Amino acid sequence: MNFIKGLKHDIQSIRERDPAAGSVLEILTYAGLHAVAFYRVAHWFYLKDHKVIARIISQTARMITGIEIHPGAKIGKGLLIDHGSGVVIGETAEIGDYCLLYQGCTLGGTGKDHGKRHPTLGNNVMVGCGAKVLGPFTVGDNAKIAANAVVLSPVPPNSTAVGVPAKIVKQNGKRTLDLDQVHIPDPVYQEICHNRTHIKALEKRIAELEEKINEQEKAK
Repeated sequence: MNFIKGLKHDIQSIRERDPAAGSVLEILTYAGLHAVAFYRVAHWFYLKDHKVIARIISQTARMITGIEIHPGAKIGKGLLIDHGSGVVIGETAEIGDYCLLYQGCTLGGTGKDHGKRHPTLGNNVMVGCGAKVLGPFTVGDNAKIAANAVVLSPVPPNSTAVGVPAKIVKQNGKRTLDLDQVHIPDPVYQEICHNRTHIKALEKRIAELEEKINEQEKAK
């Protein structure tokens, strides 16, 4: 994909999914768009084995936008980085088409892997604010990573990862990418509710046993 075609996909992606997006001229001021544009130039030099030039471009983009994308990463079309400050994308990370990254998220490594060290995102994946996806595993198509989740293992397609460390919350049917990070189930809260119900049932059972024992003692 050439630079101009890639830029058109990125702009169209922003127009379709960012409710704050206005005219094309306004979108051209977005730091996330600047970061991806810089990345595409840096990646071209990286593939041509001009790695020093690629790093200079990527570090310049980091200083300007606050977003760090290693020129060795592989990014598909239509990536939307919303706001973007603090986003980090590692060297061996791979991102599919029309993914959405919020500010402060990291596609990083664990520090113990060699070769492929960073995650692979499928198509239409959302990574929420402050989320950390760490390791050389795959996040499936249409998956969602909730805000501040720490993901250390694969995420199946059409599912949601929530918590620290992240747990998978399976969804019914294929999910579509949207900007809603509020209506996401909390597995910890669900487990607490389950335990409360179980405790109440045990308390009721204990009360019944105590009443039965008291009746037996009175009968004596």
